[in-house]
Amino acid sequence: MPTRYSGTPEERRALEAYIKLWRAAHAVEVAANRHLAAYDLTISQFGVIEALYHLGPLSQRQLADKILRSSGNLTMVIDNLERDQLVRRDRDPVDRRVVNVSLTPQGEALIESVLPQHVHGIHDVFTILTPEELIQLAALTRKLGLGLADRENKTHPKTRKRGAGTVEPTGTNP
Repeated sequence: MPTRYSGTPEERRALEAYIKLWRAAHAVEVAANRHLAAYDLTISQFGVIEALYHLGPLSQRQLADKILRSSGNLTMVIDNLERDQLVRRDRDPVDRRVVNVSLTPQGEALIESVLPQHVHGIHDVFTILTPEELIQLAALTRKLGLGLADRENKTHPKTRKRGAGTVEPTGTNP
């Protein structure tokens, strides 16, 4: 359905592309992750155990960055995974302020049984596209994502605290 916004042709094209991208992304997410309910896993829980399976123990901040969730939201996700004995939390031996999350043997067994179905589900979703269209989609979404990340870094450089409450942009020499 085309947008009803009466802006410029460029604005209308951008809005239509955004709406189509959002709807397609939502449909892909639902279809590719439908099987998780059979394992009583949410998408976020699956993301955590899948990241830990492939990358090993990670801090909560690293996990949040990997699965694109806020660290606050992730606390509850990890609490539930820990309750179900799928992950455990351990203090980092070098920096006791950091708590690392790792898979338990039960968590590893679960991801090993879920992952093949997950890959199959994703493959099945994308069989709608030809191989050439899939390559084009990957290239366009990568271009869009990297371009937006670059723009964000230029307009809002990340900062870090230095000393007595001062803040300086990252990437500068102290």
